[in-house]
Amino acid sequence: MAEKQAKNGDSGAAVAVDDPRNVRNVVLVGPSGSGKTTLTEALLAASGTVPRAGSVVEGTTVCDHDPAAVRQQRSVGLSVAPLLHNGIKINLIDTPGYADFVGELRAGLRAADAALFVVCAAEGVDSATVAVWEECAAVGMPRAVVVARLDHARADAEAEIAACQEAFGAGVLPLYLPSGGPRTGLVGLITRRFFDYTDGQPPTVTEPDPAELERMTEARNELIEGIIAESEDETLMDRYLGGEEIAEETLIADLETAVAKGSFHPLIPVCASTGVGLIEVLDGMARAFPSPLEHPLPPVTKPDGAPHAELRADPDGPLAAEVVRTAVDSYVGRVSLVRVFSGTLRPERPVHVSGHGLAERGHEDHDADERVAHLYSPLGANLREVPFCVAGDLCALTKVGSAETGDTVSSPEDPLLMKPWTMPEPLLPVAVVAKTRSDEDALARNLSRLVAGDPTLRLERNAETSQLVLWCMGEAHADVVLSRLRAGGADVDTEPVRISLRETFAGPARGHGRHVKQSGGHGQYAVCDIEVQPLERGAGFEFVDKVVGGAVPHQFIPSVEKGVRAQLARGLVDGHPVVDVRVTLVDGKAHSVDSSDAAFQTAGSLALKDAAAQGRMALLEPFEEVSVYLPDEHLGTVLGDLSSRRGRVLGTEAGGGGRSVIKAEVPATELLRYAIDLRSLTSGTATFTRRHARFDPMPEGATTSS
Repeated sequence: MAEKQAKNGDSGAAVAVDDPRNVRNVVLVGPSGSGKTTLTEALLAASGTVPRAGSVVEGTTVCDHDPAAVRQQRSVGLSVAPLLHNGIKINLIDTPGYADFVGELRAGLRAADAALFVVCAAEGVDSATVAVWEECAAVGMPRAVVVARLDHARADAEAEIAACQEAFGAGVLPLYLPSGGPRTGLVGLITRRFFDYTDGQPPTVTEPDPAELERMTEARNELIEGIIAESEDETLMDRYLGGEEIAEETLIADLETAVAKGSFHPLIPVCASTGVGLIEVLDGMARAFPSPLEHPLPPVTKPDGAPHAELRADPDGPLAAEVVRTAVDSYVGRVSLVRVFSGTLRPERPVHVSGHGLAERGHEDHDADERVAHLYSPLGANLREVPFCVAGDLCALTKVGSAETGDTVSSPEDPLLMKPWTMPEPLLPVAVVAKTRSDEDALARNLSRLVAGDPTLRLERNAETSQLVLWCMGEAHADVVLSRLRAGGADVDTEPVRISLRETFAGPARGHGRHVKQSGGHGQYAVCDIEVQPLERGAGFEFVDKVVGGAVPHQFIPSVEKGVRAQLARGLVDGHPVVDVRVTLVDGKAHSVDSSDAAFQTAGSLALKDAAAQGRMALLEPFEEVSVYLPDEHLGTVLGDLSSRRGRVLGTEAGGGGRSVIKAEVPATELLRYAIDLRSLTSGTATFTRRHARFDPMPEGATTSS
């Protein structure tokens, strides 16, 4: 299978572009199954980059080269497929559409200067795609829409166009309308020509069917008015309303300007299997989407946080590049996909690699000088060597050992640091265990690689439960992570995730600790009496000395406290740490010869155990402060579900745009699979965040693991 993919992506030497004006970085966005990867294959074949389009079903596509993607028949990672069209290099960035891999989508948005939204002609527009559209709108990213899969059995192109306009806004207008079925062609609204694809590419250009004129005229008028409204020529609207026929060249120029500004969004119907619309999409990306020169660069500082002058996409400027994805190839090792924002990256040159701000994800802050041996232009899994990579372009580096996803690559003489993009929080815990000792070594090696390449994967080594926990985005993400671990030689199993609990005293108690031993020479003698009172939640531990008359010598009182603290950490009933108590030392006895620091530590520990045996203990579970962001129509369902999880709803707030925010406190034991359950309850339209709030008493019968 891998051999097939390599051959399909092998089109000879790559082209290195020396001018950012001739580069377009376009990220494909859309739900899983919308046809993004299939469209990418068709565009690669139409441009002559590959001899023929691969198949998702057969596992022969350029972009879905990962074994997990082939097995699941859907993209699980970001992939780059560059092509040349009319002298313009277009870097197509194919991203997964499934929610578990939103981190790959975020990386693709970071690397791109424009977005091509792909929707299926038979599926409508889902809320997750609308959310990404709004996110792109907030930063002014230019967007266009492709209505794909016109050959689908349930395809309704006109209904899908209307759905896109309703979901994305009035700025979405079709440039073409499908005519005569998906295997026939398109009607161009500006040119008023019919592009007939019956005999393949290039299409035959003829006059449209007279029966189409009425439908075409109405859509054309709406399109022209939309273009003119965005024109910088204020006289154009008056001339148009006065009956003047606006030249096609003027309309096309204004259209391209409006698209580049992000204020107008052309829509093109496409059928990848028949070639309908492919050339039109290529023309649109090359002519209307902006070059890197028109895209603002991410904020940049020195690695120590000191300010740095603003950068531009200048090939002669300071080197500033960013690792947007890290993968491990079985033959060449670590492969870093890099977007060059400023300067020019060249082989056989030293670079500085800097990564800061992701320590909580397992990426410790690091700075290192490396040497770049070779540069490659990636075409899926295939790497083609190039002599340089200028500002605005994408390339791949190999064997840069310290580079992790999100790192900045700059010059050692002028090291820089780019602010990392927003990473989604992984919320599904999966506990893994190696089957054998040799698997433990392989697991450790593979985990470091996976964490370096996937910022949405968080590694937790829980000392209290003695578990290795991988925090994933969802079941599909967890499946991919486990598959990669096993492919790397680590035979692992999963086990129920255990929650870290606490113990406390449910009421006052007294304890007596007596440690007396004599075995020749100096013995051990220490006696102490304590009183224990529970404190309010979160108060911690207090130690009070109320010994009178020197019953316990002053130098041994800290020893009693040390022994008590050690026993609190070890636990008293089920081995969970004991919290929120006050221990008061009230009496004791000592021996002038046999008493010692160690003896009183032991006596303090025994006294605490005795108090636990005489008193009442309570088990505490962690509560999480949860914020759920969801559409209003799912509000009742989610509120009921939170109540069934022993959650305490604190209130709801309006989130804007028909969405609400639920604030609640929920036991952590009830949130182990909440990432999956919430997605099921809301059809994938809701998200949530969580943070530790406090520990509260745990009711009898509650479970403590998944």
